[in-house]
Amino acid sequence: MRIALLGGTGPAGSNLGARLASVGYDVVIGSRSKYKAMEVVDGLLHKWPDRALSMVAESNDVAATMGDVIIIATPWDSTASTALAAKANLGGKVVISMANALVRVGSEFQSLVPPRGSVASSVQAVVPDSQVAAAFHHLPARELGDLDNPVESDVLICADHLEATRVTSEITAKIPGCRPIDAGSLSNAAPIEAFTAVLLQLNVRYKTRSALRITGLNLA
Repeated sequence: MRIALLGGTGPAGSNLGARLASVGYDVVIGSRSKYKAMEVVDGLLHKWPDRALSMVAESNDVAATMGDVIIIATPWDSTASTALAAKANLGGKVVISMANALVRVGSEFQSLVPPRGSVASSVQAVVPDSQVAAAFHHLPARELGDLDNPVESDVLICADHLEATRVTSEITAKIPGCRPIDAGSLSNAAPIEAFTAVLLQLNVRYKTRSALRITGLNLA
């Protein structure tokens, strides 16, 4: 399976891409500028020379044609527009939205309410022929990029399409330390995205990098 990350040059997107490549996926890092994507991929390959990471760089539009599964890793306010720009190449594909609509006010993180209630729902609205899932919102970027250690976190997955939930769960389960949890329909993405502000605030207050664990679930 080839996974393309559109707008995947930021810390969260690039580190998720490296992590996915480390567990055997072919990864395409996309950007509005192919040259920026090339710089990021070269940096990751230089950082992990013994990992044989299968990663290539492309512009977003080319990356969208190459990916069997698409992850949109842009800032929240350009996620839907990025999906719309690639719409012609996303039909029938699973598209994963990982963005959180947040703003920092002084030392506080606050959640915002985007159109349609969540970033993921906004994406589904502009690419109705795709199967959109909301996932990966709470994974700490630095831990994702530390390929020598697991990422101890649950991943809440929301989608209105069973195939989107299945594929996203399969990808999540391959990341050491991560556990996929079916959190219901795409309407539940709104509180899940918003809760990221709480985790970031905990990080600031307690000088840590928190992640999410749900107790009481027997998913074996």
